[in-house]
Amino acid sequence: MMRIGLISDTHNLVRPEALEALRGVSHIIHAGDICKRDVLDTLAPLAPLTVVRGNNDIGEGVAHLPEQARIELGGVTIHVVHDIADVPMQLDGIDVVVTGHSHKPLIERRGNVLFVNPGSAGPRRFRLPVTLALLDIEDGKPQARIVALAT
Repeated sequence: MMRIGLISDTHNLVRPEALEALRGVSHIIHAGDICKRDVLDTLAPLAPLTVVRGNNDIGEGVAHLPEQARIELGGVTIHVVHDIADVPMQLDGIDVVVTGHSHKPLIERRGNVLFVNPGSAGPRRFRLPVTLALLDIEDGKPQARIVALAT
């Protein structure tokens, strides 16, 4: 089994609980709104990173990041984009779509595609939970779960 950490909307804050939840993952996907490069420098020692740019990623060290990424891990093709509005219409060959932006955690299967928004792992916004997600891939089948980081 391969475990992938999904994180988004950290907005300059990497909580100790997030680091603990991500310990031991094979790969980390950050779906944008990093804000400062320090966030990626903190995550990088844990596992290889795939990162996309969010609407708040305009500063030095993050403005150059790609808007979308497509990777294959454990026999599963994963498409990453910050805002769900920017997900391509054609999802042929994609097994999992990872988005951020809304700060609302979501795991939803749409046809053959698993959509995951890990929520926001950064500063609390309104009354939304502080979360990330873990994606487990076993025998080419992805399954996700939300991890609460703060109450």
